[in-house]
Amino acid sequence: MHAALFYPLISIAALLTLWQAAATAFGTPLLPSPLEVSEVFLSEVRSGALPYHLGVTLARLAVSFGLAMSMGTALGIFLGRHERLDRFFDSWLVFFLNIPALVIIILCYVWFGLVESAAIAAVVINKLPNVIVTLREGARTLDRDLLEMAEAYRFGRYKTLRHIIWPQLYPFFIAASRTGLALIWKIILVVELLGRSNGMGFQLHLFFQMFNVSAILAYTIAFVVVIQLIEIGLLKPLDRHAQRWRR
Repeated sequence: MHAALFYPLISIAALLTLWQAAATAFGTPLLPSPLEVSEVFLSEVRSGALPYHLGVTLARLAVSFGLAMSMGTALGIFLGRHERLDRFFDSWLVFFLNIPALVIIILCYVWFGLVESAAIAAVVINKLPNVIVTLREGARTLDRDLLEMAEAYRFGRYKTLRHIIWPQLYPFFIAASRTGLALIWKIILVVELLGRSNGMGFQLHLFFQMFNVSAILAYTIAFVVVIQLIEIGLLKPLDRHAQRWRR
């Protein structure tokens, strides 16, 4: 077996063995065995509940992620290229970076009501400052010689952005995407727990009220697996593409 698969599989098998041993030793419904969790998982999949709530959460994640990345990238590049505006808005960024995610979620629900747009806005506002700061730092490091060359050859704004600016910012964009995905899905669970009637966060809150640990673990594992598949299947290949010039 290839070493790249051997060690992760051995590690997962060891974790499952420890989990099973702990569940057997304690013998309580508060710590179900892997088999019990898998049975609940299959039952929820067959009923359609898990795919539905997982799909709702992933849809919110896609919309929030897309808005935060597109707005944050544009604002980050703009601030990185305009020093005076960057100095003016820097304190704003520091302020929003230090507001707890829970406070922003509560304020969005108070101001806009328990609606879908408030949930999306809460997630976007939480993630936006991180994207702006990352892309701003990238814009500050742009090679001035290349920019002057593009100006001398009259590349135009679109051609300069595509061939000069974007290739240099791509690693920063990928870094913001990877950290953003890890942050956004956790915020979405809190948003759904506090103010939505569907999604993984809502279901986890429901199972918490019933002390149904098997269902909590089944839903959590399903969501983590999907996020890892996105990370492995999409973001890591994009990251390798961004780092190919180092080889």
